[in-house]
This record gives sequence, C-alpha cells and structure tokens, in this order.
Amino acid sequence: MHPANWYQTGRSLSFQRTKSITSGLFEAEWLFYVHIMKTHLLLLPGLLCDDALWFEQVQALSGHCDCTIADLTKDDSVASMATRAIAGMPDRFAVAGLSMGGYVAMEIMRQVPTRVERLALLDTAPGADTAERMDSRRELIKRVEQGEFAAVIEGHFLKFVHPDRLEDEVLMAKIRTSANHVGPEAYIRQQTAIINRPDSTSTLGKVSCPTLVLCGADDALTPPLLHEQMAAAIPGAELVKIKDSGHLPTLEKPEAVNAALGHWLGLS
Repeated sequence: MHPANWYQTGRSLSFQRTKSITSGLFEAEWLFYVHIMKTHLLLLPGLLCDDALWFEQVQALSGHCDCTIADLTKDDSVASMATRAIAGMPDRFAVAGLSMGGYVAMEIMRQVPTRVERLALLDTAPGADTAERMDSRRELIKRVEQGEFAAVIEGHFLKFVHPDRLEDEVLMAKIRTSANHVGPEAYIRQQTAIINRPDSTSTLGKVSCPTLVLCGADDALTPPLLHEQMAAAIPGAELVKIKDSGHLPTLEKPEAVNAALGHWLGLS
C-alpha cells in the first residue's frame, strides 16, 4: 500500500527508504517504507511562560514525539485556550500542562476526553481561585494597566523558583525574557482566564488515561500536598516530586523532569 493511503490517527508516520540487493539470476530494486510511530505531545505553558519553558523537554523527547507547544497568550478564558490549543492536533495525542497550562489540560479533558491518550499535570491545582486570590490577581491586573508590568513580574519570580535559584543569573534571565516576550496585554488575558477558570476537582476522577502528576518538592505556589490529593483522585496516577525545585521544574531540574516524562510516555 502506498504510504499516502495509510490512515494516520494520533501518531505521525515517518518513512525510510531501503533497497533490495542482487538475488540469483536477476537484480531488482524494491521500494518499501517502514513506518515509525511517534506520539503527538501537546505542551501547555504557564502564566508568563513561552516556548522556553519546554525547551529542554522538546530537545529530549523530539526523537520519540512530535511536540507542539501551544500559544496560550491570545485568549482570556481557559475554555478558549483549550479550544485553540487542540485545533491543530490529530485525533489522538498526549497532553502535558504546567501551572496555568495544567488548568488548560484539565479543560481539554472536559472538551475532548476520548482524544487524550496520556495526561501530565505539572505544578498546578484542580480547584478554582478563592475570593481572596481573585482579588489579588485583579490588583495585579490593575497595576499592569497602570504601567507596572516590570515590577509585577519581578514579584512573580520570587515564587516561581526554588529560593536557592534566585541568584542563578542564567535561569532568571531566561524566565525574565519569557515574561517580557508574553508582555503586559497577554498577561492581563491570562490572569483573566485564571480568575474565571472552573473548578476541575470533579473532573479528576473521570480521567482514564495514564496520568503523571509532577511538582517541585519546594513549590510555594502549588504545594506538593495539592499534587498528592490530585494523584489520589485520578485512578492509577503516578506522583513524582522533583527534589530542590520550585514551581518551574522543567527549567530548574530539566533532567529529572525529562526522565519522569519519558517513563510516562513509555520510553523507559
């Protein structure tokens, strides 16, 4: 069968050309294709994060996965973010979301649960914001509208990483560059989406695909206890805590995260 006629679902097909060799009284060249199945992996960034959040994971996994990093800067609702993120994905795919990306991942599970073959929730929380937290976010939005974006993001950074990494100039420059790339207008849209996000607690028990729940062991924004509760609520979920990491383990401890994701994807 010609490869163009092969049905493609949630995995990509790549083909390799090989040749036959001389045999007996005749020589012929045959063309055939060996298809290599690759998982489609949708990666969802967090607040103020861009593609750099997942750079190390894409580098480590691209030989086994077709990685897509969603743009979560254009919408002001979690539902719209999820709809946009899955618009270009194939019928079946795996999803990994960190922080705000985790909120979007849980929304994807509400919108298209049968299309998700694996789910990873990193440094996130299933519940909606408290009234107090909503007020805090609205105050941050007001400050950004008044031109204080630079000061606001610096305040975020204090809780983004492990305290020992705050003096890591290379890491902090990477995070700062990403935040400035997202910019104030998208930040306001993202905070608006987070404020109005639904409570996903009841969704957890309905998840039936292989699930990884991962967090930095020293995450100050979404503490490990939340992840223990999420893992307990999702049937068969695996819980991984990354030592000496805060809220952004994909940047702080990429090798440990890569190993956990590789195991979740069935690569080890």
